[in-house]
Amino acid sequence: MPRRFGLRACALTLALVMTAAAVTSVTAAAEVGIDLQGIDHAVLPGNDFFAYANGAWLAATPIPADRSDVGIDAALIEKADRETQDLIQSAGRDAPPAGSDQRKIADYFESFMDEARIDSLGLAPLEPTLRRIAALRDRRALARYLGTTLRADVDILNATSLDTDNILGLWVAQDLDDPSHYVPFLLQGGLGLPSRDYYLDDAANMREIRARYHDHIAAVFRLAKRPLTRAEIEAVYELEHRIATAHATREETNDVRRGDNHWARADFERLAPGMDWSAYFAGAGLASQPQFVVWQPHAVAGISALVASEPLAVWRNYLALRALDHYAPFLPSAFVNERFGFYGKVLSGTPELRARWKRGVSVTNAALGDAVGRLYVARYFPPEEKRRAEAMVQNLLVAFAARIDRLDWMTPATKAEAKEKLASLKVGVGYPDAWRDYSGLQVVRGDAFGNAQRAEQFRYEWNRARLGQPVDRSEWVMTPQTVNAVNLPALNALNFPAAILQPPYFDPTRPVAMDYGAIGAIMGHEISHSFDDQGALFDAHGRLRNWWTPDDFAHFKASGARLVAQYSAYKPFPDLAVNGKQTLSENIADVAGLNVAFDAFVRSADHAKTPTVAGLSPEQQFFLSFAQSWREKTRPQALREQILADGHSPSEYRADTVRNVDAWYPAFDVKPGESLYLAPDARVRVW
Repeated sequence: MPRRFGLRACALTLALVMTAAAVTSVTAAAEVGIDLQGIDHAVLPGNDFFAYANGAWLAATPIPADRSDVGIDAALIEKADRETQDLIQSAGRDAPPAGSDQRKIADYFESFMDEARIDSLGLAPLEPTLRRIAALRDRRALARYLGTTLRADVDILNATSLDTDNILGLWVAQDLDDPSHYVPFLLQGGLGLPSRDYYLDDAANMREIRARYHDHIAAVFRLAKRPLTRAEIEAVYELEHRIATAHATREETNDVRRGDNHWARADFERLAPGMDWSAYFAGAGLASQPQFVVWQPHAVAGISALVASEPLAVWRNYLALRALDHYAPFLPSAFVNERFGFYGKVLSGTPELRARWKRGVSVTNAALGDAVGRLYVARYFPPEEKRRAEAMVQNLLVAFAARIDRLDWMTPATKAEAKEKLASLKVGVGYPDAWRDYSGLQVVRGDAFGNAQRAEQFRYEWNRARLGQPVDRSEWVMTPQTVNAVNLPALNALNFPAAILQPPYFDPTRPVAMDYGAIGAIMGHEISHSFDDQGALFDAHGRLRNWWTPDDFAHFKASGARLVAQYSAYKPFPDLAVNGKQTLSENIADVAGLNVAFDAFVRSADHAKTPTVAGLSPEQQFFLSFAQSWREKTRPQALREQILADGHSPSEYRADTVRNVDAWYPAFDVKPGESLYLAPDARVRVW
């Protein structure tokens, strides 16, 4: 699963090195590779390792006005954005031929940057869509229109995109029962707020957000010169509330065994009555598709019933709101500012809108990501760094196999299955084997809105064309310029994009202990996702199959339950704790990944040669690099949103994963009675 949630950026010094005066045992500051001045020596490592490693940095570092957080990932995203902006603008300056990827990249970006033209056009580009919505006069027409809004913008097993703002989302992926071909998965959607909890939670802050959301709905329609009465606004909100009530919870959605529901085309009328499904699938271009996987059957049935029961006038207003909000980034600045006012300021606590060029880079990456990535790799990812990263991953795989061999609770039969799965893991480093073909995407300079619509449709048609086709295990779901990493459980594959394979995660100039603590733990985390509570349900071929003996799986689940209890005890706010069940997959991967990264470091040829740095032993370098890799400071509103809607624990608790690793205790002289101390038999190891 991904390392982080969402995309972030900020201005932050990237190199985690201090001045020479702060270095006590190595000569040049650039050789240190750890932020010595960011450490808070007033904090005992055993009481709060995250605060010990990062406390001085946290106290001294403000969150930029255009960000909801600041940290390592944010800094690298900022760097990647600036590099990508330069690549895009260089592509335009080189006068590329019409129809080339370089011309499309430049034209897409420059069209978005022409704010004056976008403002001058007003709502004209969206008017055809708004007229279609206004013309909906019966349930069949409503269903067909809803089908035309289906987008390939969700991913069940990639925890960053489980919800779409359209009533349903499409994910095209390999069949979990027969992973040789692609099938369509349908997921719940339709919400303007981040998740069902925002509609159903009665906490005071949630009530305030809902009140502000009502204000946002009213403002959007006023800007569109279609003002609604208070009753009409309430009716739109109430429709979303009913959709949210039908939604599965995040925990339910994470359970792949509950989600693997194959419905034949004829099953929809029987299992989810209300929607005219023939019209819906015709509108979606899926009329001939014989079978779907319906991930949240109760939600699909509930939404379908609402299509039949709710007044058409309410549906029309709801769909107009969804269209206006969805396309706001490509509409006049008043719509951009209103959207940011709610989703940025209210939900995330971010005071200032990102610079337009940064937003331009984001939308260009979304539309032409592989084409931009090809340019990025050529300039910024040296072949030697690809080879070095591949070698590190191989060392981690060997270390993971050795850990499997040493498990005293696992039977030989289960070990053999686990090692077969590990051996068949397909690892992608830097960039994909083959680049996506954008020849079918039309980009028109000066038509920012039309470009966005065509790019979205191009992505949908690309996914639709894969249905029924053989699965390509070399497929990537991230672009090379993405600062992240991912495990694809059903493909049994990993992606490590080029943009994360750089300092401060991956640095050829510093002792290898630090690389293993930073990027090594990330690599171990992604490998371990193949064996977390969800990944462990897939076999070596990506098939959803139980390959465990009953006793072995019972032991595995018991370890997971202990980790659930450990993380559920963390309370970032007096009224809100981490959800240990919701974050279990990521927490298992953190614990197992850190353990395997340490093992891989110890077994590496460089271990014995690692020097003492600034008085820090190799083991201390490893663990400090790990804790500083989770360096992050987040606004309270954004942190609440993460806890409620995301599968990742807050960064401070991910850094404190060290409490489950035996080697951390002697490295920092952690003693009983300190807050993070766990007795040896209380440490959760999982793998």
